[in-house]
Amino acid sequence: MLIAVDMEAERKKPKSRAKKKPAPASDAARALLDLVVKTLDDNKAEEILSIDLAGKSSIADYMVIANGRSGRQVTALADYVVKAVDEAKLGPCRTEGKSAGDWVLIDAGDVIVHLFRPEVRDFYKLEKMWQADFRPGEE
Repeated sequence: MLIAVDMEAERKKPKSRAKKKPAPASDAARALLDLVVKTLDDNKAEEILSIDLAGKSSIADYMVIANGRSGRQVTALADYVVKAVDEAKLGPCRTEGKSAGDWVLIDAGDVIVHLFRPEVRDFYKLEKMWQADFRPGEE
């Protein structure tokens, strides 16, 4: 069975209006980054560094690395960040490493946060790895 379609009639059909697009993800990611950095700064985190991951990784838009002076402060900083993100309704956070307090990872979706004790940060040197001008697919 062959079905004929009148292409001229198809072109003349009114197109449905597209729904309004949500704000670009980069605006939401930037707002989340600003909140995380402000929260860490307000709660006395040290050596706060934000890294733009655009073109380097698809896991997130930004990475934040910061120090706490002790394991207890690292854990407290993680709690403050998670609470601030939840209160701002910018998404759920998942955390790893809070029980040890040496290195806490917070996955806030568009922003990944690494909180370290200074000697642990110095050992792993994450910022050195992620700040390299590496682009996937280039050699």
